[in-house]
Amino acid sequence: MTDLGPVAWPPVPIRTERLVLRGPEARDRPAFIELLASPEVHTYLGGPRPPAQLERELPEVPERWPGSFVVHLDGVMIGQILLRRAPEHSRPAALGKVDLGYMFLPRVWGCGYATEACAAALDWFHGMLPGEPVVLHTQTANIGSMRLAAKLGFTEVERFHAWDAEQWLGMRLPPPVPRSSPRGTSRPDSASGDRRCGRG
Repeated sequence: MTDLGPVAWPPVPIRTERLVLRGPEARDRPAFIELLASPEVHTYLGGPRPPAQLERELPEVPERWPGSFVVHLDGVMIGQILLRRAPEHSRPAALGKVDLGYMFLPRVWGCGYATEACAAALDWFHGMLPGEPVVLHTQTANIGSMRLAAKLGFTEVERFHAWDAEQWLGMRLPPPVPRSSPRGTSRPDSASGDRRCGRG
């Protein structure tokens, strides 16, 4: 089961200080191929897929389903945010809960974009489905993902061994009261002023 439930899709684009989150479109296909074929992106995600295979198999509008956000910086896709129900084969603590996933192109790593985009997507989710927790899976070896989980407010539920590696499951409880900031905005993290970060 991956359905988010009674959520209208695609959403109105979500704008943060630097980014736009929206549903996938046909113009995003080349960036999806780059993202899915990147060895760096898939170090902890089971390995990349061959570009030629992606060219053949990827639909005209990739990943078009509720909870799949494209992340744009200055009109250029730099990543994807995923919100979907944890499948039946998931850990008991995650079963039926919405799982947060994300992928960003290596050239924008270290700029705080993942934190900014994930925070905005979570704000949107809690506005649409208030009261629901969110879970996140990652390998403990993925230090960057572990740091991001902590920044976003996920706390450890359990560690377990699967796919030949130690895995981490965290949970983020819904906010007890509505946030004072408008829906679709997020607070940039401390990396937002990093001069290494380009604009495309």
